[in-house]
Amino acid sequence: MTADKEPIVKRLRTIEGHVRGVERMVDEDAYCIDILMQLNAVQKALDQVGRMVLDRHLHGCVTTAIRSDDAAERERVIGELMHVMQERRK
Repeated sequence: MTADKEPIVKRLRTIEGHVRGVERMVDEDAYCIDILMQLNAVQKALDQVGRMVLDRHLHGCVTTAIRSDDAAERERVIGELMHVMQERRK
């Protein structure tokens, strides 16, 4: 695994453990507010991973495309980002 992937994968594994914990809470009929609080924590952790992946993408693929002489590739990459941001708001 490359060094830049390692923190992302580590964070995802931590989130996986939290999701299993939430599943256990549901199975054990934990207090709904406690479950909701844990789900909120999982969502925040997922958002952080999303920011990490976006940062990696911006510093890699997007930077390469912007520096490229290929206008179609620049527009494609910008279009992808716009699409992801629009989907995020839904």
